[in-house]
Amino acid sequence: MNRLRVSIIGGGIAGVALALDLCRHAHLQVQLFEAAAAFGEVGAGVSFGANAVRAIDGLGIGAPYAQIADRTPAPWQDVWFEWRRGLDAGYLGASVAPGVGQSSVHRADFLDALASQLPEGIARFGKRAVSVEQPAGQVHVHFADGSQHTCDVVIAADGIKSTVRDHVLRGLAQPEAAPRYSGTCAYRGMIDSELLRAAYREAGVDEHLINVPQMYLGLDAHILTFPVKQGRLINVVAFVSDRSQPEPQWPAGQPWVKATAQADMLHAFAQWGDAVRVLLQCIPSPTLWALHDLAELPGYVHGRVALIGDAAHAMLPHQGAGAGQGLEDAWLLARLLGDVRVLEGQAQQVLEVYDAIRRPRACKVQRTSREAGELYEYRRCGGDEALMAATLAERFDWLWHHDLHADLDAAHATLGWDL
Repeated sequence: MNRLRVSIIGGGIAGVALALDLCRHAHLQVQLFEAAAAFGEVGAGVSFGANAVRAIDGLGIGAPYAQIADRTPAPWQDVWFEWRRGLDAGYLGASVAPGVGQSSVHRADFLDALASQLPEGIARFGKRAVSVEQPAGQVHVHFADGSQHTCDVVIAADGIKSTVRDHVLRGLAQPEAAPRYSGTCAYRGMIDSELLRAAYREAGVDEHLINVPQMYLGLDAHILTFPVKQGRLINVVAFVSDRSQPEPQWPAGQPWVKATAQADMLHAFAQWGDAVRVLLQCIPSPTLWALHDLAELPGYVHGRVALIGDAAHAMLPHQGAGAGQGLEDAWLLARLLGDVRVLEGQAQQVLEVYDAIRRPRACKVQRTSREAGELYEYRRCGGDEALMAATLAERFDWLWHHDLHADLDAAHATLGWDL
């Protein structure tokens, strides 16, 4: 039996989830290449909307995810976030995702759970891709260690700083796309939930703010909190935006993530209320993250090479949707490449259909993620809090209720594959 050789570049959540699904098919020979010496994720908590949770189930990884994921506890189990005024924690409204609520996990825990299920020999480490070539009917991947790998299809899941992305864009006669600084930085930290509960009691702050995911909103700043590690830790991200420049630049050579002083973080929110003040005082050693994204790309596929996840559509985190879009990419590609009809010389066409279906949605999620940050920071709705609350109550429905199976039906129809 012929086998299609599929190579995945990048061992993050999207890449490993795709590898896990594809390696179950006898007609596929799957290899995953990771630049680091072992699997590892940067960051802390990551949240998944209802659409992403469905993709996780569809990829066959719902059970390990459920074992480590956090959910908003009853009776607030359907709440995604409560929205509050940062100055006084005054309640503005809530966004509700029935049946899912706020589904979140520690990134490293989720990747560990996925990687532990990969069959022996699928992953190879210390393999940083530096260039790609496509001679007739094949793909050659060149690595930094001087080695080379030949396969039939490459799926690049190598993140926002992807090296494979340049190959795709050059192949499409398009300019290369570099990450762009958003003008927003985020202070991040994790707090022991019992420590925060004691601090809130002492300060007379309502402990309900710990029980339910919160988003505190203010002019050019906002803060989110949600539990991870089965509720033992509270993930905190405090965003501050400088909107004085239309095209802000992050200083060349400066790391995107670095340790910072608690005093700087407290100063940025000095005018906010007790709930925020006590929260941030419980983070003695925050890190500072410079948030970057990508402009919407004109294409995700060139020949037999396709981009998924942040390599294709890195976005700002303001809708909790970035990782979920990578999982949607993986779900659709897994359904198409996992179909034995792909052996009928249609691998390149399958990738082109993936691009045609996934790119419009992912680009919209990129665009609206940026807009969401502006909404949270009083740069939309004219500062009208009632209008903001009404908008927030329903603005995520299109994102969460997306029908992946309709996408698959459309792909089958385009390919001429009978259902």
